[in-house]
Amino acid sequence: MANLQIKNIGKSYGKIEVLKGINLEISKGEFIVFVGPSGCGKSTLLRMIAGLEEISDGTLEIDDVEMNDVPPAQRGIAMVFQSYALYPHMSVRDNMAFAMKIAKKSKQEIEETTNKVAKILQLEDYLERLPKELSGGQRQRVAIGRAIVRDPKIFLFDEPLSNLDAALRVATRIEIAQLKKQMPNSTMIYVTHDQVEAMTLADRIVVLANKGISQVGSPLELYDHPRNEFVATFIGSPAMNLFAGTISKTGSKTTIKLDSGNEAIIDVASNKEDLGKKAKLGIRPEDFKLGSEKDHVVKSNIRFVEALGEVTLLHLEPLNDDLCIVVKLSGDFKFENGQEIFLKAKTEKMHLFDDKQLSYYWRK
Repeated sequence: MANLQIKNIGKSYGKIEVLKGINLEISKGEFIVFVGPSGCGKSTLLRMIAGLEEISDGTLEIDDVEMNDVPPAQRGIAMVFQSYALYPHMSVRDNMAFAMKIAKKSKQEIEETTNKVAKILQLEDYLERLPKELSGGQRQRVAIGRAIVRDPKIFLFDEPLSNLDAALRVATRIEIAQLKKQMPNSTMIYVTHDQVEAMTLADRIVVLANKGISQVGSPLELYDHPRNEFVATFIGSPAMNLFAGTISKTGSKTTIKLDSGNEAIIDVASNKEDLGKKAKLGIRPEDFKLGSEKDHVVKSNIRFVEALGEVTLLHLEPLNDDLCIVVKLSGDFKFENGQEIFLKAKTEKMHLFDDKQLSYYWRK
């Protein structure tokens, strides 16, 4: 499989700049997921790798060979689209084998490869069916199988599960994860707006925003140590809560005086020159614990209760200009709308962002 290098790549449509200064190296056998808000350019970047979009700036290399002007068919890449793009008049077998027939492979090789891939994707019983006779998940597996039989250097997935219902998304996501285990040397790049897909499938996640890359890292690295406010609120569901304040004490641990009046001690080192700086305290909904009037970081009233059984989500009244606070607690607790609540969190579970929106974790 292939090593991919993206060097200072940019994309513009006339005067409109979509991507700028993208630098990324993807190793052989990695499963990389591009995530980001709508319009951030993740599908555009994928299409530039595929050769379906022209590269405005920078270079793209596969196995140290520049690909900027190489046609899509000669890049050794297979792409799985959101819309399946199956031939409706062809059977599953013929859909999967079509690229091999075009490449003039022998009948024996086509049959052996198609049967092998059908077994991997659990499509053996559906080879003679037409696409209209399949479920959405089965059609997506056929589309994936059509990519596999080409034996590409790199697999590209462009939001392949977005057309499926919730149950099928989970089932097909598991199938893609199993497929990666069966093909450990395959390089895969996957675009999604669903962070659950990103967290469960990726070796590394690339978070795109503001025309560039906000952060690259393993799923837990991004969750535990977000580099900036955007990544902190984008990774994790519900999103991280942010509280405005001022740094009131520095050292091996940092104290922040919140605009709401409370103080919090964070297990993050800060410098003397940080004293008095504006900052934000970040706490994930699941890291809150019930506190008391004498021991709390946040005091508010419950605006709305979502009792989901396993967990209970509390939506609290905002403090000053902060957004609505979301708390995730065990489903064993019972709450009522309008109830006053006191909350705390462990110091090592709190995050601190400076006035440039960067996390102090990254100063270590």
